[in-house]
Amino acid sequence: MNFLFRCALSSLACVSGMAFAQLTSPIGTPAAPAAGAAADPAVPPHVQGQGAGVHSPLSPFAPLKPREDVVPWSLLTDIKTEVKNKRITPVYTPGVQALNQKTQKVQGFMLPLGPGEQQRHFLLASVPPTCSFCTPGGPESMIEVRTKAPVKYSLNAVVVEGTFHVLQNDPYGLYYRMTEAVGVK
Repeated sequence: MNFLFRCALSSLACVSGMAFAQLTSPIGTPAAPAAGAAADPAVPPHVQGQGAGVHSPLSPFAPLKPREDVVPWSLLTDIKTEVKNKRITPVYTPGVQALNQKTQKVQGFMLPLGPGEQQRHFLLASVPPTCSFCTPGGPESMIEVRTKAPVKYSLNAVVVEGTFHVLQNDPYGLYYRMTEAVGVK
């Protein structure tokens, strides 16, 4: 079982503390199936995405400060989902689709996918994690990042710039990926 899939399963199973708040928060209300798509009773409703995630008021990390030069998470998380062939698939807005295959800057919190102070492959999330085994939101609130050069791990927000990919049918269930990324100020 690959790491990203295990992370997603862990986040769904983690229902203590703030992770429970994420699953039950009005902000984290799951998206309804698109018009004309029947809800699949075999798919638990909370699997359909949890929005931008919830920044815990108890978090020692400051929330993201608004920046004009980065893609806003409000755009990336404003999507719907539908069930096709027993798979949950994203339905992107035209604004999100316009980002595909273009150089973009995104700000977020690093979730390393490997050990070490320097990271070349990590997830970038809209809110800091509240549990080291849980993702802080649904797939619309994370971007898989692959960098040209290592980026120093930080508990604080980071900004990366690279080629942004809007994923249509990712085998890991990801919605976004950034490649050839570099850390920027």
